[in-house]
Amino acid sequence: METTKEKVKPIVVDAKLLSRKQLTADVFEMKLESSLPFTFLPGQFISVVVPGAGPGGRDLRRAYSIASSPELMPSDNVFELCVKLVEGGPGTNYLNNMKVGESLKGSVPFGDFVYKTSSSKHVIFIATGTGIAPFRSMVLSKVFNENKPLSAKILFGARDANDLFYADEMVPLLGNGFVETLSRPTGNWSGFKGRVTDWLRQNSNAIDWKNTDFYLCGNGAMIDEVKQILTTNEVDKSAIHQEVYYKVKPGETHTSQD
Repeated sequence: METTKEKVKPIVVDAKLLSRKQLTADVFEMKLESSLPFTFLPGQFISVVVPGAGPGGRDLRRAYSIASSPELMPSDNVFELCVKLVEGGPGTNYLNNMKVGESLKGSVPFGDFVYKTSSSKHVIFIATGTGIAPFRSMVLSKVFNENKPLSAKILFGARDANDLFYADEMVPLLGNGFVETLSRPTGNWSGFKGRVTDWLRQNSNAIDWKNTDFYLCGNGAMIDEVKQILTTNEVDKSAIHQEVYYKVKPGETHTSQD
Protein backbone atom coordinates (compact mmCIF):
# COMPACT_ATOMS: atom_id res chain seq x y z
CA MET A 1 0.00 0.00 0.00
CA GLU A 2 1.23 3.46 -0.87
CA THR A 3 0.12 6.35 1.29
CA THR A 4 -3.26 7.67 0.24
CA LYS A 5 -2.21 11.30 0.04
CA GLU A 6 0.36 12.80 -2.27
CA LYS A 7 3.12 14.82 -0.70
CA VAL A 8 2.50 18.55 -0.86
CA LYS A 9 4.75 21.53 -1.36
CA PRO A 10 6.10 22.90 1.95
CA ILE A 11 4.80 26.20 3.25
CA VAL A 12 6.22 28.67 5.77
CA VAL A 13 4.27 28.90 9.03
CA ASP A 14 4.47 30.58 12.39
CA ALA A 15 3.67 28.13 15.18
CA LYS A 16 2.64 29.34 18.64
CA LEU A 17 3.54 27.23 21.66
CA LEU A 18 0.30 26.22 23.38
CA SER A 19 1.74 23.90 26.02
CA ARG A 20 4.78 21.92 26.98
CA LYS A 21 5.00 18.54 28.69
CA GLN A 22 8.15 17.06 30.21
CA LEU A 23 8.35 13.38 29.22
CA THR A 24 11.73 12.57 30.78
CA ALA A 25 14.54 14.59 32.35
CA ASP A 26 15.73 15.67 28.89
CA VAL A 27 12.83 14.95 26.53
CA PHE A 28 9.84 17.27 26.21
CA GLU A 29 6.72 17.46 24.08
CA MET A 30 5.55 20.70 22.49
CA LYS A 31 1.97 21.36 21.39
CA LEU A 32 1.95 24.07 18.74
CA GLU A 33 -0.71 25.96 16.82
CA SER A 34 0.16 26.79 13.22
CA SER A 35 -0.75 30.16 11.74
CA LEU A 36 -1.79 28.32 8.56
CA PRO A 37 -3.37 24.92 8.02
CA PHE A 38 -1.11 22.36 6.37
CA THR A 39 -1.24 18.69 5.49
CA PHE A 40 1.48 16.14 6.05
CA LEU A 41 2.05 12.41 5.88
CA PRO A 42 2.77 10.45 9.08
CA GLY A 43 6.56 10.41 9.43
CA GLN A 44 7.28 13.80 7.87
CA PHE A 45 9.05 16.67 9.65
CA ILE A 46 9.12 20.42 10.09
CA SER A 47 12.24 22.47 9.36
CA VAL A 48 12.49 24.96 12.24
CA VAL A 49 14.30 28.29 11.91
CA VAL A 50 16.74 28.88 14.78
CA PRO A 51 17.28 32.66 14.75
CA GLY A 52 20.83 33.97 14.74
CA ALA A 53 22.44 30.70 15.82
CA GLY A 54 24.64 30.21 12.77
CA PRO A 55 28.04 31.64 11.76
CA GLY A 56 28.00 35.41 11.60
CA GLY A 57 24.60 35.52 13.27
CA ARG A 58 22.84 33.81 10.40
CA ASP A 59 19.79 31.69 11.02
CA LEU A 60 20.07 27.92 11.28
CA ARG A 61 17.52 25.27 10.38
CA ARG A 62 16.86 22.10 12.34
CA ALA A 63 14.51 19.23 11.44
CA TYR A 64 12.05 17.73 13.93
CA SER A 65 9.65 14.89 13.17
CA ILE A 66 6.00 15.66 13.78
CA ALA A 67 4.91 13.37 16.63
CA SER A 68 1.14 13.80 16.23
CA SER A 69 -1.17 12.29 13.66
CA PRO A 70 -2.19 14.25 10.55
CA GLU A 71 -5.78 14.01 11.72
CA LEU A 72 -5.05 16.25 14.74
CA MET A 73 -4.16 19.07 12.35
CA PRO A 74 -7.43 19.90 10.52
CA SER A 75 -9.45 20.55 13.68
CA ASP A 76 -7.49 23.49 15.05
CA ASN A 77 -4.12 23.69 13.23
CA VAL A 78 -2.45 21.91 16.15
CA PHE A 79 0.55 19.59 15.89
CA GLU A 80 3.11 18.17 18.32
CA LEU A 81 6.87 17.76 18.45
CA CYS A 82 8.94 15.47 20.67
CA VAL A 83 12.36 17.00 21.42
CA LYS A 84 15.43 15.76 23.26
CA LEU A 85 17.45 18.54 24.88
CA VAL A 86 21.06 18.33 23.70
CA GLU A 87 23.72 20.15 25.71
CA GLY A 88 25.10 22.94 23.55
CA GLY A 89 22.65 22.19 20.76
CA PRO A 90 21.33 25.45 19.25
CA GLY A 91 18.05 23.98 18.00
CA THR A 92 16.92 22.06 21.06
CA ASN A 93 18.00 24.82 23.42
CA TYR A 94 16.05 27.37 21.39
CA LEU A 95 12.93 25.20 21.62
CA ASN A 96 13.54 24.45 25.29
CA ASN A 97 13.69 28.15 26.12
CA MET A 98 10.42 29.00 24.36
CA LYS A 99 7.63 30.23 26.62
CA VAL A 100 3.94 29.44 26.18
CA GLY A 101 2.51 32.03 23.79
CA GLU A 102 5.78 32.53 21.89
CA SER A 103 6.09 31.43 18.26
CA LEU A 104 8.65 29.73 16.07
CA LYS A 105 8.95 29.91 12.30
CA GLY A 106 9.33 26.83 10.14
CA SER A 107 8.68 25.20 6.80
CA VAL A 108 6.50 22.12 6.61
CA PRO A 109 6.14 19.34 5.54
CA PHE A 110 9.36 17.63 4.46
CA GLY A 111 10.58 14.05 4.24
CA ASP A 112 10.18 10.71 2.47
CA PHE A 113 10.15 8.63 5.67
CA VAL A 114 6.42 7.95 5.54
CA TYR A 115 4.20 4.98 6.30
CA LYS A 116 3.54 2.83 3.22
CA THR A 117 2.99 -0.75 4.42
CA SER A 118 0.16 -2.82 2.92
CA SER A 119 -2.38 -4.73 4.97
CA SER A 120 -0.86 -7.99 3.66
CA LYS A 121 2.45 -7.45 5.48
CA HIS A 122 3.74 -7.20 9.04
CA VAL A 123 5.50 -4.07 10.29
CA ILE A 124 8.21 -3.55 12.89
CA PHE A 125 9.12 -0.02 13.95
CA ILE A 126 12.55 0.23 15.62
CA ALA A 127 13.42 3.39 17.55
CA THR A 128 15.88 4.84 20.01
CA GLY A 129 15.14 8.01 21.97
CA THR A 130 12.99 10.58 20.18
CA GLY A 131 13.18 8.36 17.10
CA ILE A 132 9.83 7.07 18.33
CA ALA A 133 8.19 10.39 17.37
CA PRO A 134 7.41 9.57 13.71
CA PHE A 135 6.18 6.11 14.74
CA ARG A 136 3.72 7.67 17.16
CA SER A 137 2.44 9.77 14.26
CA MET A 138 2.14 6.67 12.08
CA VAL A 139 0.37 4.46 14.63
CA LEU A 140 -2.12 7.21 15.50
CA SER A 141 -2.82 8.02 11.84
CA LYS A 142 -5.87 7.21 9.76
CA VAL A 143 -3.75 5.65 7.01
CA PHE A 144 -2.42 3.10 9.51
CA ASN A 145 -5.68 2.35 11.31
CA GLU A 146 -7.79 2.00 8.17
CA ASN A 147 -5.24 -0.30 6.49
CA LYS A 148 -3.75 -2.16 9.45
CA PRO A 149 -0.85 -4.52 8.76
CA LEU A 150 -1.00 -8.21 9.66
CA SER A 151 0.76 -7.26 12.90
CA ALA A 152 2.56 -4.22 14.23
CA LYS A 153 5.37 -3.97 16.72
CA ILE A 154 7.39 -1.06 18.09
CA LEU A 155 10.83 -1.82 19.53
CA PHE A 156 11.78 1.16 21.68
CA GLY A 157 15.35 1.15 22.96
CA ALA A 158 16.74 3.24 25.83
CA ARG A 159 19.41 3.00 28.51
CA ASP A 160 17.26 3.12 31.64
CA ALA A 161 13.55 3.12 32.52
CA ASN A 162 13.79 6.85 33.24
CA ASP A 163 14.41 7.36 29.51
CA LEU A 164 11.15 5.72 28.41
CA PHE A 165 7.94 7.49 27.42
CA TYR A 166 4.71 7.07 25.40
CA ALA A 167 3.94 3.64 26.89
CA ASP A 168 0.64 5.01 28.22
CA GLU A 169 -0.44 5.66 24.62
CA MET A 170 1.23 2.80 22.77
CA VAL A 171 0.30 -0.13 25.03
CA PRO A 172 -3.49 0.40 24.62
CA LEU A 173 -2.96 0.54 20.84
CA LEU A 174 -0.40 -2.25 20.37
CA GLY A 175 -0.60 -4.34 23.54
CA ASN A 176 2.46 -6.59 23.77
CA GLY A 177 3.46 -5.24 20.37
CA PHE A 178 5.01 -2.32 22.23
CA VAL A 179 8.38 -3.65 23.39
CA GLU A 180 10.71 -1.58 25.55
CA THR A 181 14.35 -2.66 25.68
CA LEU A 182 16.87 -1.27 28.17
CA SER A 183 20.61 -1.56 27.65
CA ARG A 184 21.54 -0.47 31.20
CA PRO A 185 18.52 -1.07 33.42
CA THR A 186 18.61 -0.24 37.10
CA GLY A 187 16.24 -1.33 39.84
CA ASN A 188 13.64 -4.04 39.34
CA TRP A 189 13.30 -3.97 35.55
CA SER A 190 11.25 -6.97 34.40
CA GLY A 191 11.27 -6.14 30.70
CA PHE A 192 13.82 -7.01 28.04
CA LYS A 193 17.45 -6.36 29.01
CA GLY A 194 19.63 -5.44 26.06
CA ARG A 195 19.51 -3.34 22.92
CA VAL A 196 16.88 -3.48 20.18
CA THR A 197 19.43 -5.38 18.12
CA ASP A 198 19.71 -8.01 20.88
CA TRP A 199 15.92 -8.40 20.83
CA LEU A 200 15.93 -8.95 17.08
CA ARG A 201 18.61 -11.63 17.33
CA GLN A 202 17.02 -13.41 20.27
CA ASN A 203 13.57 -13.39 18.66
CA SER A 204 14.70 -14.15 15.13
CA ASN A 205 12.58 -17.30 14.81
CA ALA A 206 9.40 -15.36 15.61
CA ILE A 207 9.91 -12.77 12.83
CA ASP A 208 8.57 -13.26 9.32
CA TRP A 209 11.61 -11.65 7.74
CA LYS A 210 10.40 -11.98 4.15
CA ASN A 211 6.95 -10.46 4.74
CA THR A 212 7.72 -7.58 7.13
CA ASP A 213 8.42 -3.90 6.53
CA PHE A 214 11.03 -2.44 8.89
CA TYR A 215 11.11 1.25 9.83
CA LEU A 216 14.26 2.42 11.62
CA CYS A 217 14.65 5.79 13.33
CA GLY A 218 17.12 7.27 15.81
CA ASN A 219 20.75 6.52 16.56
CA GLY A 220 22.79 6.03 13.38
CA ALA A 221 24.89 3.27 14.94
CA MET A 222 21.71 1.38 15.86
CA ILE A 223 20.37 1.74 12.33
CA ASP A 224 23.61 0.43 10.81
CA GLU A 225 23.57 -2.61 13.11
CA VAL A 226 19.89 -3.34 12.48
CA LYS A 227 20.46 -3.15 8.72
CA GLN A 228 23.24 -5.73 9.06
CA ILE A 229 20.80 -8.04 10.86
CA LEU A 230 18.16 -7.48 8.18
CA THR A 231 20.68 -8.18 5.42
CA THR A 232 21.76 -11.39 7.15
CA ASN A 233 18.12 -12.47 7.18
CA GLU A 234 17.75 -11.62 3.48
CA VAL A 235 15.27 -8.77 3.96
CA ASP A 236 14.75 -6.98 0.66
CA LYS A 237 16.03 -3.40 0.56
CA SER A 238 12.57 -2.19 -0.47
CA ALA A 239 11.25 -3.34 2.92
CA ILE A 240 13.74 -1.21 4.88
CA HIS A 241 12.88 2.43 5.61
CA GLN A 242 15.17 4.63 7.70
CA GLU A 243 15.52 8.08 9.23
CA VAL A 244 18.91 8.73 10.85
CA TYR A 245 18.54 11.29 13.64
CA TYR A 246 22.18 11.45 14.60
CA LYS A 247 25.62 9.96 14.22
CA VAL A 248 28.22 11.04 16.74
CA LYS A 249 31.53 11.67 15.00
CA PRO A 250 34.95 11.38 16.69
CA GLY A 251 35.56 14.46 18.82
CA GLU A 252 31.90 15.54 18.87
CA THR A 253 30.16 16.12 22.18
CA HIS A 254 26.65 16.36 20.80
CA THR A 255 24.58 14.94 18.00
CA SER A 256 23.72 16.34 14.59
CA GLN A 257 20.04 16.69 15.54
CA ASP A 258 20.59 19.48 18.01
